[in-house]
Amino acid sequence: MAETSMDWASLVPIVPMAAVALGALVILGVSMFFSGLPPESGRRLRRSTGLPATGRTSRRGEAGVEAELARMRVNLLLALVATVALAGAGAVAGTRLLTSPEPSARFPMLQLDALAAISILIVGLAAMLVIWLSTSRLTSIRIPYGEYYCLVLLGLAGSFVALQAENAMVLFLGLEVMGISASVLVAAERGKEHAIEAALKAFFANALASGMLLLGIAFLFGATGHFDYAGLKAALDPDQRLALAGLALLFAGFAMKLGLVPFHQWLPDVQEGASTSIAAYVSTCVVMTVILAWLRFILHALPDLGLLLAPVFSVLGVASIAIANLMALIQRNVKRMLGWLVIAQAGTWVLTFVVGGSVAYGALLFYLIAYALVMLGAFGVVMTLKGGGRELERLEHFAGIAQSRKGLAAIMTLFMLALAGVPGTVGFWARWHLVGALVGGGELALAVVAVLGSVISLYICMQVPVMMYMRETLEEEKSESSTNELVVLLLCAAVVIGLGIWPDPLISTRGVGLLELLQASVH
Repeated sequence: MAETSMDWASLVPIVPMAAVALGALVILGVSMFFSGLPPESGRRLRRSTGLPATGRTSRRGEAGVEAELARMRVNLLLALVATVALAGAGAVAGTRLLTSPEPSARFPMLQLDALAAISILIVGLAAMLVIWLSTSRLTSIRIPYGEYYCLVLLGLAGSFVALQAENAMVLFLGLEVMGISASVLVAAERGKEHAIEAALKAFFANALASGMLLLGIAFLFGATGHFDYAGLKAALDPDQRLALAGLALLFAGFAMKLGLVPFHQWLPDVQEGASTSIAAYVSTCVVMTVILAWLRFILHALPDLGLLLAPVFSVLGVASIAIANLMALIQRNVKRMLGWLVIAQAGTWVLTFVVGGSVAYGALLFYLIAYALVMLGAFGVVMTLKGGGRELERLEHFAGIAQSRKGLAAIMTLFMLALAGVPGTVGFWARWHLVGALVGGGELALAVVAVLGSVISLYICMQVPVMMYMRETLEEEKSESSTNELVVLLLCAAVVIGLGIWPDPLISTRGVGLLELLQASVH
């Protein structure tokens, strides 16, 4: 009996991936079932909702209403299935984190330790918010419901594999599944040429990055004879040229997937060309998976090579902060501006690799939590603006919003201030902890760069509130927010303010604060 229990325990690491993969299969089956329903099902659905049929409604118009109601119900059902799948994965990760912070169950190439559990919770919660922000917009951007939710969950399955990987080839496979799913999602909006162009750029950038990753892994295998992280850690000799070439290619692949300078140009193009909901998914779930998988690889495979790699991380981080902020200054498209700010944020994250240690990496994890809330909130506000049957995403489209939609303008202002790191928001404490880690590690110059980046980003982010409060409104129609969008936006805003006032809440009966728990996960 004990042996059987041990076998079951060893399967725990595959549960998060299996949960979202199973959810994708269920969604595929449900969407196929409802796509084959006869027209009479629409009339039954209308009767179940209590909407009356009027004598003035033509048969064609009534059929259109019935079909729309059916699509809405199917959309919500698929969103609920995706939410249940993510909740199951999160429950396993959360239970593992709170009951056994140290790894106690191993799978040959996957491990659900504290870092993996926190990573899955961060990415999974971000994905859940993206899903509920998207539900009311899928019809208007002409993306099939089943395809959208299925691709999101399949991408998350790859993401969860990469976040738990203990083997370089498993890491590659997880990132590849996530990258391909994201590229297909970008192209999923029918009839939009910019989406196809953005998808091609995302696909080729992902393919080039994957090629560099795979070649780097092959070189490391040639130098050490190992794919697993433990074997790489034990056998890697930094003086070996083949090993150095492998590390260079590996980190170039990571940098391209993350969008760091000089491998960055694809990311702003994808953010602008993709629909807003998919741009939100790429800028949060995809980007955060890459940095968290990179962190895991460094901690488990290269813990003693920090001094050797510090100059590389410094150059990547400083260049990304400087160039991305300068480029964001001249953007008139809000989604493209946010894309450049994603690159600047990623440059700030990479600076923590220069210092290393639990304090810096704990600050990075806290920063990612704040980043996900703020970025999803900002994209959520952009998602609510529509006019003439299209998304309104230029700065001019925000003109005068405060006159008609004061609450939405206030929420967007909050997110922009938090993104710049203004006190009173969670963004301030995220930058505070990260800059403090840089100062504590003796990297004063990098800390100054991070602070200067925050100052520049404040000017960039304030362009949106200035446009909302100090410019005359345009004549274009701006649609109202749906209930789902309002709930998600208010939730993000509440947490941004709450963590800004009380940045280290107690989250367990043992009195372990959030920051301490994050730091403990990266020991």
